[in-house]
Amino acid sequence: QVQLVESGGGLVQPGESLRLSCAASGFTFSNYAMNWYRQAPGKERVLVAQITSPGGSTNYAESVKGRFTISRDNAKNTVLLQMNSLKPEDTAVYYCNAVGPYYARETTLNRYWGQGTQVTVSW
Repeated sequence: QVQLVESGGGLVQPGESLRLSCAASGFTFSNYAMNWYRQAPGKERVLVAQITSPGGSTNYAESVKGRFTISRDNAKNTVLLQMNSLKPEDTAVYYCNAVGPYYARETTLNRYWGQGTQVTVSW
């Protein structure tokens, strides 16, 4: 059974940091690109950061470049999102997403989602 379990969300003040973690199971983690999305109230879900595998190339939304860092540990089946200098506009539910395997055709890719973790940035 595929599972993506996010943790690490919470309430912080502007300028503070949080680290989100996503623990994966039920699929070959090292064959999947891993992504973090977020969805603010009343808005669409948007891609925040992604990391490929193999290779480990990363990509970020313009709004988080220089503040967020995505990383993965294939031995632990875990992907992290380090979020620094948080702003109120970063408030959202953050979702972990897996897409793969990397060798599959686009039409046959698997796409898995976690249940989300709330991040609130406020005074």
